[in-house]
Amino acid sequence: MKALLLGLAAAICASTTMAAPATAVLGEKPLQATGPLDPLRGVLLTPSQSAPPVVLIVPGSGPTDRNGNSPFGLKASTYQLLAQELATQGIATVRIDKRGMFESYKAVEDPNAVTIQAYAEDVHHWVDAIRSETGAQCVWVLGHSEGGLVALEAGQGRSDICGLILVAAPGRPMGQTLREQLKEDPANAPILDQALPVIDALEAGRRVDTRQMDRPLNTMFDASVQGFLINTFALDPARLIAGYSKPVLIIQGERDLQIKPKDAQRLAKAAPNAKLVLLPATNHVLKKVETNDRAANLATYDKEGLPLVPGVSSTIARFITSATVKR
Repeated sequence: MKALLLGLAAAICASTTMAAPATAVLGEKPLQATGPLDPLRGVLLTPSQSAPPVVLIVPGSGPTDRNGNSPFGLKASTYQLLAQELATQGIATVRIDKRGMFESYKAVEDPNAVTIQAYAEDVHHWVDAIRSETGAQCVWVLGHSEGGLVALEAGQGRSDICGLILVAAPGRPMGQTLREQLKEDPANAPILDQALPVIDALEAGRRVDTRQMDRPLNTMFDASVQGFLINTFALDPARLIAGYSKPVLIIQGERDLQIKPKDAQRLAKAAPNAKLVLLPATNHVLKKVETNDRAANLATYDKEGLPLVPGVSSTIARFITSATVKR
């Protein structure tokens, strides 16, 4: 679907403990899962050790590809970097292109005709494919930004999902989050009088004619995506996580411009057994940000070659290892 203001999201805690010894990486191979009209496509990155845990990385909103990049200027490669680091920690990953996008473009005729539930069904097909390929008893699902909402929906009642890793995932209904994002950017002041009533209408399940609105709003709330927005706005992440009984890691950057620490805290409050990690000086694309300067924060999104904040992969790897031992 078309890009929303919620793009990529991620943050993971740096640790003071020593990292596990690095594991040799075996390599990448293409992987497919069942799609509605044509296979969904992704890539499996495997460490050399036998029978490693496997993490499925679910992308954030809009046309975000398997590596965490977008044609709209996002070049952070967050998912690719995370997968590479996890491989050195002995964790296999699968990075995917969403239905109707990139190498999965043939899976559906219209990528905008989608729901969170449909994305969750795709996750189930990916879990089936991963288990068939690797022999894993279950698969960890890591959802980033909007992908966290998909992960929460996908995890309900599934014994073949080991647990969830929610990275910069919304903790409130998405309409509330979008409303807040618009208000926080001073550049949006001229369009708020038009934008906020549209969000109100979509939350109430009503479509809106935006053809005469300013171009940014006409794009954001295009008729082709309003069905998806109505579906998404109706979901409360805290309610979904409250009914989830398996291990959950919630990761949130403290300098994320899109998803706030209060979102992560709301999720953690609804799921007291979840592990919450807040990352200082970390933004939505898991990059280090030393100041509160908005422009400097956003500059990391399209700057190639920046590493992830230290400790990201080791935090996830320790959580998975600990949860696996307890099972």
